[in-house]
Amino acid sequence: MRLASQALAAGVLATALQVAAEPEPVDEIIAIVNDDVVLASEVMERFHTVMRQIQASEQGGAPPQEAILEQILERLIIESIQLQEAESRGILVDDETLTRAVGDYAAENGMSIDQFIEALTSEGLSYRAFRDQVRRQLSIDRVQREVVNRRVYITEQDIEELLSSPFFAEQLSDEYRVGHILLAVAAGASPAAIERVRQQAEAIAATLRDGADFAAAAMEHSAAGTALEGGDLGWRRASRLPGLFAEQVLELEIGEVAPPLQNAAGFHIVKLLDMRGASQQRANETQVRHILVSPSTIRSDAEAKATAESVRERLIGGEDFAALAREFSDDPGSALAGGELGWSTGEAFVTEFRDIMDATAIGEFSPVFRSEFGWHVLQVLDRREADASEEARRDYATRVLHARRFDERLQEWLSEIRDEAYVDHRVELTAREDADEEAAETN
Repeated sequence: MRLASQALAAGVLATALQVAAEPEPVDEIIAIVNDDVVLASEVMERFHTVMRQIQASEQGGAPPQEAILEQILERLIIESIQLQEAESRGILVDDETLTRAVGDYAAENGMSIDQFIEALTSEGLSYRAFRDQVRRQLSIDRVQREVVNRRVYITEQDIEELLSSPFFAEQLSDEYRVGHILLAVAAGASPAAIERVRQQAEAIAATLRDGADFAAAAMEHSAAGTALEGGDLGWRRASRLPGLFAEQVLELEIGEVAPPLQNAAGFHIVKLLDMRGASQQRANETQVRHILVSPSTIRSDAEAKATAESVRERLIGGEDFAALAREFSDDPGSALAGGELGWSTGEAFVTEFRDIMDATAIGEFSPVFRSEFGWHVLQVLDRREADASEEARRDYATRVLHARRFDERLQEWLSEIRDEAYVDHRVELTAREDADEEAAETN
């Protein structure tokens, strides 16, 4: 259960004031999450980052600070639960992978590592703290893929229904930028409680239609994971929109707010923020399969590499790729399919995988190579220029369904682990009172 927002704001802000006033900073525990804690410094660091983003943006107004603090605390709790889950599963991000990820981020911004460090320092940010945050995010991404991919099931009927759906023909030509607000309904809520949330959703939607700032409303009211981004889901093709409101979004005009929709999670308010056309271009595609051997708590990185090298030797010796993939591969999304990844332009793969795939000749086995997921060996089966063949359409539909189902199953899993977690909010409200008394004495 969430802490009351005013109590949270009072406790955290007072802690920040108290810490700033003391010669020896004391980092107070805001919440206990299973075997971990959320500290006041973590909450305030995120708070200052969010406030800088709000000030730098063109948003019409900021929500109350207590609403932002509540959203930050809930996000840190969810992150902590996922990081503990990653640790229990032996998911580790080594320094080499971390450095490579940071280097990729710097390169995307047109900077070397040294230039990137200077840029962070000039903004008052710590390079070490940035690396820690990247490591956290990589760990969260990995545990999400490991757990959620196993929950995604796609049937032939699913593919046929998508191919014949009204928005499938639109996905290659248009992209949508959607704002989303979720008003959560507690499990087992009474009809009266559900009705109150419905009325609140209708009221918020009405204010948005009258011109209220969507981002501020999302940060204040939304229980979705995008609340601190103002509810902005980013640019998505129709196929990447959540299934609940995909059809609804296609019928909206830019700037229009849809009537609230209800599902088991609560009431959803969506707004079409913008729309743009995407030029459909032909591209070269590669048909590839791979075997992944990942390190774990019972297998070191060196042992994982040695296993991958042994598998490659057996492949060169003529053993069946599909059989070895089913026996050795740690990629749940492809192992049961004999390591098959289908036709791809490579955009969905990490840089290391894409580069090796592009450099490998048709029919050849790649050297064993490392990515953030572990040690791979791949085989390129064929190459072609992308076309509109039935096979290509079905492959694309499968990827679309997987991406959509992944998002849906991810939200289900996050709700499950949040409900099962032990969370104890520990906010010293006396800290606010002490701060007020000290301020009064000073005056």
